[in-house]
Amino acid sequence: MLYHILAVGDVVGEEGLHHLSRHLRQVKKMKNIVFTVVNGENIAGNGLTADQAEDLFAAGADVITLGNHTWGKVQIADYLEDSPYILRPANYTARAPGRGYGVYDCGAIRIAVMNLIGRCDLDSNADNPFLVADRLLKGEKDKPTFTLVDFHAEATSEKLAMGYWLDGRVSALWGTHTHVPTADERVFPKGTGYITDLGMTGPIESVLGIRPEQSVENFLGGLPGRYRVAGGPCKMQCAIFTLDSDTGLCTGVERLDIR
Repeated sequence: MLYHILAVGDVVGEEGLHHLSRHLRQVKKMKNIVFTVVNGENIAGNGLTADQAEDLFAAGADVITLGNHTWGKVQIADYLEDSPYILRPANYTARAPGRGYGVYDCGAIRIAVMNLIGRCDLDSNADNPFLVADRLLKGEKDKPTFTLVDFHAEATSEKLAMGYWLDGRVSALWGTHTHVPTADERVFPKGTGYITDLGMTGPIESVLGIRPEQSVENFLGGLPGRYRVAGGPCKMQCAIFTLDSDTGLCTGVERLDIR
């Protein structure tokens, strides 16, 4: 049987959260989505709060993933410990609060979600994401129907390499972090659905969600100050992975841009 899984790109600011809240449930109904993963690490600009996480769940997210801004709001630490539905990168030190892998019972199917962070130009203190992914997959005692991976990474090469490393061993792998969607959605040779980056959910007229004038000033060598999220109309960039429960693999990937 075929199932549709939705992955939503980094939500930026309260503006992005409000746009998601207005459109996510409608998209899920229209596209017959059974499970939704949302990257939420930029809702507070740098990190997110427990209240914002609750708002994401209320908007229709089943699981929230994070990345290099996980600890932007340190008060999230207790929430990460308490809720199994929010994940920080699994290749952070074991001393870090929370978890980076979870398995979720969805009735006829069980879905595993893995959150990883890249090391190329991003977080050199993290463990090797390739080896951590391998260890987590080998540790699956009761194999889930589908395994999904949010790889929060800077380099396209690292994301592509991870796609080939996990091809045939996970159902779908998508990249987050760069906030710019890539046009390379595909199914890898052994059946893993893939896209290098989903894009972002937030202001259209912005530089990665930030006010353009601030970003320009930064590149001119000025002092832009604390980054402020841009205003105006928003977009929700995401991808739908069609997964086959008989094989646990992907049959198709579709990009969406909801404005």
